[in-house]
Amino acid sequence: MRSVKSISLLLTATALLAACAVSGPAAVDKPVSPRLGKAVTEQSLAAWNIDVRTTDGLGLPAGSGSVAAGKLVYEAQCLACHGADAKGGTMFGPMVGGIGSFKTNTRMLTVGSMYPYAPILFDYVRRAMPLTAPQSLSNDETYAVSAYLLHLNGLIPESAVMDRTSLAAVRMPNRDNFFVDTRPDTQAVRCLSNCPLISAKN
Repeated sequence: MRSVKSISLLLTATALLAACAVSGPAAVDKPVSPRLGKAVTEQSLAAWNIDVRTTDGLGLPAGSGSVAAGKLVYEAQCLACHGADAKGGTMFGPMVGGIGSFKTNTRMLTVGSMYPYAPILFDYVRRAMPLTAPQSLSNDETYAVSAYLLHLNGLIPESAVMDRTSLAAVRMPNRDNFFVDTRPDTQAVRCLSNCPLISAKN
């Protein structure tokens, strides 16, 4: 025969288990709707909407920067990787010289030799540089660094100031040495449904 004490313990344990069942996961309030975050505002989107049409500079922001200011920004933010006067450093090769080298067997890839349009330089620097803190440069600093690099390549005078108008007006030496790729696979049209069959050609 069980003692009163053991029966009391059994009843207490049963009551505790019942309480846990009521207050356990099943009793937790569930959200009425999925937690999808908050709507994107135009203001928050502006930080991501930084596309620049490089052929004519459409989308370049307000701001400006001189060659002299660009030298200071370069020495503080770029020199460690690209070297003095952009002639090559510990991580990357030169960004100056080589203009006209694409027509030879010793091509040299630099800002002056490769880019067909100057706004490409601004767009790349703003998005990707400096390597340790991309998109940390202000628009003025980016214009200034662009001006400094263009000057080192002999494309603008030392007195030049770059902004959305003057940068787009710089004529790059390699502008006319690109051609439109006319191979068939570049003419493909995107199709997601009811697409025509394409026969293989030998």
